[in-house]
Order: sequence, then structure tokens, then C-alpha cells
Amino acid sequence: MPGVMQMSFWVLAPLFFLSFLQQASAGGSAFVETKGTQFSVNGNPLFVNGFNSYWLMTMATDPAQRNKVTSVFQQAAAHGLNVARTWAFNDGQYQALQTSPGIYDEQVFQALDFVVSEANKYDVRLILSLVNNYVSFGGKAQYVQWARNAGQNLNSEDDFFTDPTVKGYYKNHVKTVLTRVNSITGVAYKDDSTIFAWELMNEPRCESDPSGRTIQGWIEEMASHVKSIDGNHLLEAGLEGFYGESKEYINPGFSVGTDFITNNQITGIDFATVHCYPDIWLPGSDKEGQLSFVQSWLENHLEDGSSTLKKPVLFAEFGKSSKDPGFSMGGRDSLFDVIYKKIYASASRGGAGGGAMFWQLLAEGMSSIGDGYEIVLSQNPSTAAIISGQSNKLGRLTRLFTRMDADEKKTQVHAHRRARWHRKSING
Repeated sequence: MPGVMQMSFWVLAPLFFLSFLQQASAGGSAFVETKGTQFSVNGNPLFVNGFNSYWLMTMATDPAQRNKVTSVFQQAAAHGLNVARTWAFNDGQYQALQTSPGIYDEQVFQALDFVVSEANKYDVRLILSLVNNYVSFGGKAQYVQWARNAGQNLNSEDDFFTDPTVKGYYKNHVKTVLTRVNSITGVAYKDDSTIFAWELMNEPRCESDPSGRTIQGWIEEMASHVKSIDGNHLLEAGLEGFYGESKEYINPGFSVGTDFITNNQITGIDFATVHCYPDIWLPGSDKEGQLSFVQSWLENHLEDGSSTLKKPVLFAEFGKSSKDPGFSMGGRDSLFDVIYKKIYASASRGGAGGGAMFWQLLAEGMSSIGDGYEIVLSQNPSTAAIISGQSNKLGRLTRLFTRMDADEKKTQVHAHRRARWHRKSING
């Protein structure tokens, strides 16, 4: 019997490690999870070096322009970018996905199907945002107007967060998107691991209630709704990172009716998001002042993610506009460098730095939708080099942590074997 037991261990142990290594290499086949303050896939850490391209569905609606979607995923993958954030909404506008409450344009939905399918081809995961705070692409104003058209007496766009009719429209949209079966892959969105996470809203703000209670109640209700439909995917609220009264002094001189701490402590919110636009938030400040703010902004949120929230923090938008007075490419590169170094330092010590995603990535020939923040990798070589460098550093860190986890599992197997033999010897 001892010989049989010894043989079974040496047969099974290599199979255990082979299975582990196969899982570690099959990044696109499993859903992203959280493990403490880190993102995780198959039990191994995942660090995000990503980008925003809000326009993907809109561009894919025109078959003649779909090559732009493919091109941006190709270029992103070539530079090690692994997550894209984009809109899964266009409400009542030109090329609308949802033309009126509960009514959808199938051609536009098929464009979103194409985006999901192409992302999967290039091993890029997606964060899909479900509605806009702003009027572009419809947003909360369009939802409120739909309710007015149905006879509701609403006075403010912020009624979006409290009116039962409006909330019903939004919940229906959530269910429609999450249960959509992709016309290309045949996989329901809620079952597709290409999707990294859902986002409740792009930059929710409720300035009519600075206490933050309105936003808090809405996030609680909608997070529960999403999780009742889809238990596979992570969920985040879409917040910019502004603090409430307890830490309002950290904000850049204003608040928007949200609270980074309490909003992200809600059950169902799996990780926190932060945006960073010092050129907009600190008008008239110089480069040094902006970078000083950025460092403090990152440090505070990373510390709160680790010590208070105990969740990953994703810096989901940041950038510097070429339309700013005195803009220089070196100034933009400095911003990228500061943010990337802070994320890497946090990630390397097991902190809450889950990653960062710049705004925004375009393909060649898309200058008509440029907003000043756009990066075209082939045309911005210094910035592209910084982006690739971050991807390489995070890739090495992932491999290091994966090996450490594998060594720990190996140690556990040997410890288990020694314990069994010890019990065997005691029991005779």
C-alpha cells in the first residue's frame, strides 16, 4: 500500500501542475473575478493596461467602417493592451441602439455583437457601460424625456435616479443587453467571458443631492438588479472617484453628489473606478500643479482601496488634451508615466492598483471624432512606447505572481503528502 500511495502522488502531482499551467495560459476562457484587492483569472492575477474607445458600436454599425474596429483591436493587442471600455448604449439618438423604451434597432445590436466578437479574436476584454450621465448618446436626459412623453411629471434630469417609470426603462435595458445572444458567436452576453465587467453608468452625477444619498440608493438597487440576471461578471458603478463629506478636501474643488467610499462599499459592486482629468478639473494650473494633484489623487484612492474598500481600484479614464493651451507631447507622456508608475508600484506590493485605461484610442483615419485626447498609436510613438512598456512590466509581474502561486501550491501538495505519511506512521 505505501508503494501504491507513493506512486499515485508522483502520477497525480505533475497532472495537477499541468492543469494549473494550462489554466494560467487560457486567459480568455474564464471570467474575471476579484481576489482581495486584485483582479484574477483562473486564480492568477490580472493587471489591466487598457483603453477607452466609446465609438466601437457606432462605427461598426456601418459595415464599410468595421475595419476601424478590427484595426484598433489589432493595434491594441500588439501593444499589450488587454481591456477596452466602450458604450453599450445609444438612446434615442442618431444610429440609436434603443430607439424608444424597450425598442431596439437590430442592425445596431449586431454592430455591438461584432465588437464583442472582434475583441475576443484579439484577446481584449470589454467593460460595457449601460447608460450615459450626459446628453450625448441620449443619457439620463433621454430616459427622463421618454417618461415625460408617457405622462410623467418630471422636473429634472436627476429624476432618472428616483422615478419608478424611468428606473423601469433602465432595468429593461440592462436585462435586454445582458441576455442578448450574440448573432455572430451564439453566446449570450451574460455567458461571454470576453466581457470583463458591466458598468452601471458613465460618470453618474446627481448634483441636486450633494449628500450622495440619491446616487447611493440608485446604485444599490441597480447593482442588485444586474446581479439577479448575471452572476458571472464583475460590476462597477462608473464613478469618477469624487469623495463625499468625510474626505471632500481631496476633491479638486467641487463635488458631484457621489461618494467614492460609500458608493463602492455597496454589495454587488466588485471594484472601484476613478477618472483623472487635471487639465479640466484644475483650469489655469501649470504642469507641475497638475502632476502634483494626480499623484495625491492616485495615492488617496489606492490607499482607500486597500485599507477601507479592500477591492481593486481601476483608473478607468485619464488623459491630457492636445487642445489645452501650451500642450506638449512631453506633458502628456509625463502624465501617462506618473499614473503607470503608481499603478505598477501598488500592484507589485499586492495593493489595490488594478490597472489604468487611457482616454481614448483611435485607429488611423478617424480625425473627425478626435476630441484632443485621442491616441493613434502609429502616430504617437513616444506615448505608444510608454504604453507598451507598461504592458511589458505588468506582464512580467503577472508571470512572477503566477510562479509564486504555483510554488505555493506545490508546497501545499508536499505538505499534504508529508502529513499523510506522518499520520500513517503514527497509526501504524
